[in-house]
Amino acid sequence: MAVHAEQHANEIVVDAHGNAYVNGADFDFVAGALPEPGYIKLITPDGQLRQVAGDIQFPNGMVITPDGATLIISESFAGRLTAFDIDADGGLFNRRVFAAGVAPDGICLDAEGAIWVSAGMSLVVRVAEGGQVLQRVELRENRAPFALMLGGLDRRTLFICTAEWRPADGHVVNLERLATGPRTGEILALPVEVPGTGRP
Repeated sequence: MAVHAEQHANEIVVDAHGNAYVNGADFDFVAGALPEPGYIKLITPDGQLRQVAGDIQFPNGMVITPDGATLIISESFAGRLTAFDIDADGGLFNRRVFAAGVAPDGICLDAEGAIWVSAGMSLVVRVAEGGQVLQRVELRENRAPFALMLGGLDRRTLFICTAEWRPADGHVVNLERLATGPRTGEILALPVEVPGTGRP
């Protein structure tokens, strides 16, 4: 089932049963429109679409725990990670804060239940439920981390997708600059002790 064109889907994660969770917010972020609360929608294997969570403050990366019981999402504009329990039909309930005081975008989960997440300009942290920072990785100045993943043969390599972020840009993406400006993207690789788990 296609998401309607007027919807601005952002991230997707699929559980072990083939349920796809898609998030987004129906405002034109690229054009600098005023923010509107976002959502998480569920697409089931038989093609049914329904909203399972709302009032998400700019939804970004999502992970599902290995037992399929919990979905965690980045709320970028709220500076927090939010967790939901997943019920038998794929619905979400028991909304709660997993960690606050971060600047989350793309996230990934490790085998100890901690999440690697951005925490402001040029900083990546490994954070436990409740917000305790377990590890910190400082990037070069003005390197913004946009996506993180634990991969490699044993999932013990943290891949960090970064690009130069110019503070003057604010939250508005300049498409002309992206098309014609310097290419600043990098993928950094860092060995870690605790392997990745869950989905994606």
